[in-house]
Amino acid sequence: MKKKVLGIILGGGQGSRLQPLTTSRSKPAVPIAGKYRLVDIPISNCINSGIDRMFVLTQFNSASLNKHIKNTYSFSFFNDAFVDVLAAEQTPDNSNWFQGTADAVRQSMHHFLNHEWDYALILSGDQLYQMDFTDMVTQHEKSKAQVSIATLPVNEKDATGFGILKTDDNNEIKSFIEKPSADLLPEWTSDVTDEMKKEGRNHLASMGIYIFNREFLANVLNNTETMDFGGEIIPQAIDKHKVMSYQYEGYWTDIGTIASFFEANLGLTDDIPAFNLFDKSKSVLTRARILPPSKISGTTLEKTLIAAGSIISASRIEHSIIGIRSRIGVGTTISNSYVMGADNYQSIEDVEAAKQSKAPYIGIGERCYINNCIVDKNASIGNDVRINGGTHLEDVDTPSYTVRDGIVVIKSKAVIPSGTVI
Repeated sequence: MKKKVLGIILGGGQGSRLQPLTTSRSKPAVPIAGKYRLVDIPISNCINSGIDRMFVLTQFNSASLNKHIKNTYSFSFFNDAFVDVLAAEQTPDNSNWFQGTADAVRQSMHHFLNHEWDYALILSGDQLYQMDFTDMVTQHEKSKAQVSIATLPVNEKDATGFGILKTDDNNEIKSFIEKPSADLLPEWTSDVTDEMKKEGRNHLASMGIYIFNREFLANVLNNTETMDFGGEIIPQAIDKHKVMSYQYEGYWTDIGTIASFFEANLGLTDDIPAFNLFDKSKSVLTRARILPPSKISGTTLEKTLIAAGSIISASRIEHSIIGIRSRIGVGTTISNSYVMGADNYQSIEDVEAAKQSKAPYIGIGERCYINNCIVDKNASIGNDVRINGGTHLEDVDTPSYTVRDGIVVIKSKAVIPSGTVI
């Protein structure tokens, strides 16, 4: 696998649907599960599959992503493993930013061709899943395909939101339709396993995970001006070349919106989560931090993940994720929330000075009630603050917080004064 496959991870566009989490960071750099970044998911899947040469393509707010990758993925000097960030760059031949997924790969192709590889594994930087790519690469080789697409069986309700593929008995893709209307779906069923049939998942959706042969990828991008894989390259390839489906039946979700991001994170607190952070064979890798253990005083915890370095004196925390270096005051209740934590500790002197001046320190103060909320990094929430997200709230954007689909997102570095009610 090592020399055969080059990993190419697409960082996505501006991430407008994930605002305000993407105001100052790219989508792959958004923190998940209290201690990881979204980009850690595809990178970890690659490394666990024996693929250790990767490029991450990005163009928006890439500074924090660069820093994370530089501080995280260091390999031995005596092998050729790497994870490199390629930001959109102006060249004598091209002065444009990336115009789509295919255009991003096209503009970066000269970097890829400097390396030895037979297959390009193209991944999205904003999906949550645990997948061994070895079987997919093996099937791709054996079938002598030009392109392979990872597909996920979905039900009729979900199918209208995906690109849907139709295969023959040999898993070769024969046709493709983008986000079909419900009345067309009966014509777009494919052969799936009996287990999937029982769940009513008879439609194959593209997961946005592709394997391309080296020569084919270079040729197809060089000979067209198409900008996107899902909407243009793939449908055109199906008509003229051998394109195979690789069926995947595990957990997979696209982190495209605040609601999906929120749901995916809180799902990690389930007794047996669909995405299992505790599976040693599918470890999620991230930056190794030298942090003290979390200190918890007088707090009732229920279905909660707590990252390292936190100081917690809350009354109760349930169905929540508490990120690194979080500080939570006495008498506070947190439920159905994701608190991302902080990048640095405030000194004891700074915290005491904030208390004396009755200004919020970084973290969550005393006697607060936080529900259905995302608290971004380095936010300061004062005492007696009540934040109760839910469908009763209308979407709104203010300098310190945003409400999307009933979820209150406290912005990075925001200061919420004591006594605030949202």
